[in-house]
Amino acid sequence: MDNIFFTFIKPILAYIDKGDFFRKPFGWLYLIIAVLNLLFPIAVLIGVIDNNFFKFANAQAITVFFLIWLMIVFVSWLSFQLWWQRREKVVATSEEGAEFVATPVFSHLIQTFGEWLGMWIGIVGFWFALVATIILGSDAGMLARQLGIPFLEAGVLFIIVMPIYGFLVVVFFRFLAEVFRALTSLANTAKKQLSYFEPPK
Repeated sequence: MDNIFFTFIKPILAYIDKGDFFRKPFGWLYLIIAVLNLLFPIAVLIGVIDNNFFKFANAQAITVFFLIWLMIVFVSWLSFQLWWQRREKVVATSEEGAEFVATPVFSHLIQTFGEWLGMWIGIVGFWFALVATIILGSDAGMLARQLGIPFLEAGVLFIIVMPIYGFLVVVFFRFLAEVFRALTSLANTAKKQLSYFEPPK
């Protein structure tokens, strides 16, 4: 069965097996996410305008929003750099011909997502709690609901815990990623050791 009718899929299977099938699309995904992070502040501003926030909010609330929005712009730029830089590394997560190619790519995605999420929680969460507490006090919760981010809270407690939450998120996702990588490493090591005991052909 060596005729082309039965073997024309071989080049496709070879492409999948050598890992490019997994690495390159993830590189494109990272690029898309990086660009979306640049567009996110614009989307936030458009959404707030569409909700007529500036028509009904007082001067204090508008001031808080712009201070938070500037931080969103800053963190969006950091996020763009994060995904852009990681894009180059995800393509090199495994060598051509490696036994395990999908697991390293997936673990890299988990790690990068955790770094991204932790940065947003730790920096933006802290900044919102700090600015809203200083300027709005007890009215900060109402502003969060108006902006569509009710999960953000103000108060001294959240000023302290939001950076901690962000750090723990980074650590947790890094742990998950390292577990996946450790399992891959153990599997590769076990395969090499077993190959030593195989009789020569």
